[in-house]
This record gives sequence, C-alpha cells and structure tokens, in this order.
Amino acid sequence: MNIKDISKRFEKVPVDVFADAESASKIVAKRIAETILKKQSEGAPCVLGLVAGSTAVNVYEELVEIHKKKGLSFKNVHVFNIDEYYPLASDEIQSHFLYLHEYLFSRVDIPEENINLFRGDIPKAKIGAFCRSYEEKIRELGGIDLQLLSLDGRGQIGANEPGSAKYSETRLITLDYATRMGAASNFYGEENVPKYCLTMGLSTILKAREIILMAWGEGKAGVIRRVVEENVTEMVPASYLQEHKDVSFVLDDASASELTRIKTPWLTGSVVWNPKLIRRAVFWLCRRLDKPILKITDRDYNDNGLGDMISECGSASEINIRVFNDLQHTITGWPGGKPNADDSTRPERAHPFPKRAVVFSPHPDDDVISMGGTLARLCAQGHEVHVAYQTSGNIAVFDDEALRFLDFMRETGSIYGLLPETTDKTYHDAQKALEAKKPGQTDPDDVKAIKGAIRRTEARAAALYAGVREENVHFLDLPFYETGTVKKKPIGEEDIKIVSDLLRSVKPHQIYAAGDMTDPHGTHRVCFQAIVEAAKRMRKEEWMNDCRIWMYRGAWQEWDVSEQEMAVPLSPEETYIKRMAIFKHQSQKDRPLFPGTDPREFWQRAEARNHATAVIFDKLGMAEYQAVELFVEYKLK
Repeated sequence: MNIKDISKRFEKVPVDVFADAESASKIVAKRIAETILKKQSEGAPCVLGLVAGSTAVNVYEELVEIHKKKGLSFKNVHVFNIDEYYPLASDEIQSHFLYLHEYLFSRVDIPEENINLFRGDIPKAKIGAFCRSYEEKIRELGGIDLQLLSLDGRGQIGANEPGSAKYSETRLITLDYATRMGAASNFYGEENVPKYCLTMGLSTILKAREIILMAWGEGKAGVIRRVVEENVTEMVPASYLQEHKDVSFVLDDASASELTRIKTPWLTGSVVWNPKLIRRAVFWLCRRLDKPILKITDRDYNDNGLGDMISECGSASEINIRVFNDLQHTITGWPGGKPNADDSTRPERAHPFPKRAVVFSPHPDDDVISMGGTLARLCAQGHEVHVAYQTSGNIAVFDDEALRFLDFMRETGSIYGLLPETTDKTYHDAQKALEAKKPGQTDPDDVKAIKGAIRRTEARAAALYAGVREENVHFLDLPFYETGTVKKKPIGEEDIKIVSDLLRSVKPHQIYAAGDMTDPHGTHRVCFQAIVEAAKRMRKEEWMNDCRIWMYRGAWQEWDVSEQEMAVPLSPEETYIKRMAIFKHQSQKDRPLFPGTDPREFWQRAEARNHATAVIFDKLGMAEYQAVELFVEYKLK
C-alpha cells in the first residue's frame, strides 16, 4: 500500500479534493460530457439524474460552455431531477423546475420530450400515479447512467430526511423543521417554505450506475466527515453511498477540511512538519487531553500518535514553549499596531500611526457582528477608520418593517411640510404592492429603496456607535446584489471599479474583509472576490505595498484558533459595546429574515463564539479573557 492510500485509510468512499468549487466543477462537467459522448457512440440514450441549487451552478455553466465551444450535443440525453418542493408553482423562483431550465435546458439542444422533472403543482390526488410513472420511465430508459448529488446539512440526499428507508422509491415526503429552517432564506421566511417535497428515494438513487456527490464550503465539512468516515446509518442517508460500487465524492478544500487526512494528517501516516502543522497538532492534543500547552509531556505526544513530531522537532518542553510563544504573539490589544513599541513579535506593525483602515462589510451588519469589538478599539485608539457596506441588504427586511417605516413617515410628514395625501398614497401604494407579491417575488423598485434605506440608517447608527465618523461611512450598493432576489449576478467590472475607487481615495494601511465563506447566500464570497480583484489590479501602486488585508469571520462561524494570526481580546465593556452596536440593526433583531439553521439572534451567536474562543485560549494556558475576535492575514497571490 502506498503513502497516498495510507493517507485515505479512514475514508470509506473515493474522495477527490480540489482547491475550489470552480476547478472541481470543471472535472464533474467533463465526466458528464464523457458519459454523454460514450452513450452517443453506442447509439444509446444517456440518462442523467440532476440536482438543483448553488452546488451545481458551476457544473451547468461549464456544460453550457462545452456545448457552445466544443459542440457537445444533448439530443440523446434524458434527464430526471432528484426533488422538488410541494406545493410550488413551476414558475416560482425557488422551483427546481425553473432552476434547471434557466441554468441548463434553455441553453443547450436537449429535446423537450427528454426532460422529465417533478412538478410542484400537480394535484395531490395524482401524486401516487405520477411517482410510479416516474420510476417506470427511468426503468424503460435502462436506468440512470450518472446521478449528480449534493448534500444537505444532516446528510440528506434529495429530500430523503434522516430515518428514510434504504429501499424507498420516488414519493412525497414531509419536510421536518430543521430542513425547512435551512431553506427559509430562499423562501423569505420559514413560514413560506412548503411542507412537502417530491423526491427520488434512496433505492432509486442507489440504482444509478455511477454517482458523483459534490460539496463545497466549510458548512458541509462536518457532515462530509460523517458520511465518508463513519458507519452507515439511516440517520445520515448519504452514508448509504458507501455501499455503491461506483461512487465518487468531489469536494473543495473547505468541505474536506474535517477529513482525518486533512485535519489531523499525522494520524494517517508520515507528514512534513512545519510551524503551522505543529501548532495545529499541539492544539489538537491539548483539546484531546484537556491540558494547557505547557503541561503536555513527551509521553502525551508518544501515546497520541505524535511521537514522530518530537523525534524530528525537539522535546515536548521545547515544542511547547515554541508554540506557547507563537500563540501568545498573536494576541494584541492594538489591532492597528502599538505606536513606539517593539513590533517584531506583534501581528501588526507599529508604524505608521495612526493608520487608515477600511472595514468592508458584505451586508449592512457584518462589520459589528463579526468584528464590532475590534472596530470600536481601532476607533478608540485614534485610527482613521472607514466602513464600506458593500450591498444594500434590502432583501433582508420584512415587508411589515417597510410598512412601519412608511407609517412613521406619515406620522412625521407634517412636521416637515409633507402633504398628508402624498405620504398616505406612498404608504397605501406600497401596502397594495406587498399584498399582491408572492413569497420570494421581487419587490417593486420603490419598496426596495425603502428597505435599503432602513438598512442604511441602521448601519450608520451602528458604525457611529462604535466610533466611526459619519463622513467615513460608505454605502457602495454593488450592482451584482441588486436583483431583488436571493439569487445574485456574478461579480462584474462595475462592482470591482466601485471597490477600487474607494480604496484609491482612502489609500488604507489596513483592509478588513469578510472571509466567512460559509455564508449560505454566497454574498460574502462574491464581496471578497471584488476586494481581492481590486487589490490585485492596484498591487503596483505605492500605497498598496504598505497595506495588509485582514480577514474576519463571525457571522456564521469563527476561525479555528490554530489558523488565526491576530487575536484581539475584548473586555466586558467592549463586548457590551459590540452587542449594543448590533442592536442598532433593529430590522434584523428578534427574528432576522434569513436566520440560517441557527435559531439564535446574531448578537447571541457572536457573543457565544467570541466567548468560546476566549475559553479555548484560557484552556491552552493564555490569560483569561471575556471574549476574543480572530483574524487571518490574506496575502495577494
């Protein structure tokens, strides 16, 4: 057995890991194209099982490119989709029927009669017959040649909830609460999510001759580890894929990050030890034994699979002191650098002081949720801090909140000489428009403007509370976001130019950007791309040579302590300032429109994460803090 095999010895299915979703998607699309061509050469139909959703977007985009540039024909292709919400009209934006037509079918030469999709608008009395017919069509065509799969947070494939029978076939199922909460963002609230779903059963899926499961992002890492490395269980339906004879998992680095060979590679074979890997291994051992760094012994290392490290890198005491000092040097109360201080072991340079800093916030509240304490600290220490809100966040405002805002205008209009008939008409026009709107339907432009104004005033209030000067609050309203729906446009030249213009005007010494790529709506990822692309284009400009980019997290998860490069401890008072700044976002408080699967409010999530980080530092042997915010430096490639 070679080293590569040993490194994968915990994995019960074939797994391929790629740097990012884009490169992985190209490989998947190429495999689909090969399957189509092979069946064409045999004069046989090619039967594909397809998924909808963000996981498959790049795959379908690549297939369209292959069709256009290389002439790949879909005339012999028959398709079946894996699931569909019920009840749901086929023309609604959440419909998988609409998704597959928009992203693939309308852009290639597949015959309409070859498209076999679930419809969320068929009469309920006909569902049983429809499901039997669906299975029969698959059998008549000789079965599915290649089935694409994506993965939900608890290991569902299709809409097969935990507990689904291995021998289940196509059917209507009831979605449980956790699944509906996970879909709430796409439907603008949990109450709008359909209660049912039409789905292929596990038996139907497992009969496919070849299966490719795709997963992107850190949000899938935990369930990927369970599916790939743990035993088969009906409570994690995707684990049944371990029993399939031709299945492959295609992952990006982030979704694979919890696999043993990646997270703890020393347990799978020999490794090349470097400072980052040593730090990660020591922290892992501390957690495993519930010991601080300086109490780990040679025997602890030997008994837990780390004997090679102390043989190659020094005794336990030498390694412990080195890692302890390394961690201690990441902790700073001066995120902008401490003036007139020795900065040789500090994460930020002492000079120049004060610095100019730009804090980019993808949504209007990410700045204070993720780094509100550090934001306040930078302002208090005299730096010129700018906050740039990259998107309007207008889709995240409840309709009744917009009406309340207009009602306030009615009540106060007379103070400023506004005619009552004008404010009344504005209110009632908006009321009628919102009443006529279906869940998830795009708001009229004037309503979007009102919702954007709500987010803007909240963001400004929060930034000012943290200490930012009003003239340093910028609203970029990047065009990619302004679709009025959860689905966004790709990043464009106009977006990059807006970011570039701001950076050139400020010429910052520090850029803070959201590195939280698990954002379920993808906005964080796109906003970060805009910043990186702008910075790359300006890298030869003199001011850019003296600028560092720090990535924060916190809205959805925090950096691992072993990854972070700057840790900013917060006092109880600063934690309170952060909480109060988050409270300024009243439209997002109590119940945000897009909560994700975590039922807690954002301030509760943020405080819990920051405190949990402080506890980790304490257990590692550092000082005891109330809370800690973490950052990682991004270096332009």
